[in-house]
Amino acid sequence: MRVCGVELKGGEAVINLLSYEGETFNVPDCRQQSFIISHSETTESIREFQFAFKKLMEDYHVDKIVIISREQKGKLAGSATTFKVEAAIQLLDLPVILISPVTVKERLKRNPPQVDFEGLGLKRFQKPAFDAAYAYHNQHIFNVWDNDQADS
Repeated sequence: MRVCGVELKGGEAVINLLSYEGETFNVPDCRQQSFIISHSETTESIREFQFAFKKLMEDYHVDKIVIISREQKGKLAGSATTFKVEAAIQLLDLPVILISPVTVKERLKRNPPQVDFEGLGLKRFQKPAFDAAYAYHNQHIFNVWDNDQADS
């Protein structure tokens, strides 16, 4: 199963692909590490993002998308752009799972990756997206689900 981990922040969607097959994790090469969403107030900009994101998911045969959830209110709330981008992703014909940062942290603590992150050939800013995909795979492998988890 191939999963795309997504971290939404500001006007950017940072992604990382992670597959798990035959009891082995694999980080496939990907032509894109992030999407910049400029002018999020225009419908055309959101449509362009959605088209490009969907094309990438099709090209790399992604099975599920895992998005790190953000607070909706308060000091640490996500921006309006991140919620627009999340909605655009959720409207694709792929299952989208929201995973809380606390759940990611718990899964990583319980079963940390057995490889040094720098050795994966990823950029440092991709680590949260990688962690989200890895945490989801661990939940799937060990069949451990939280109540705040939306698996659709």
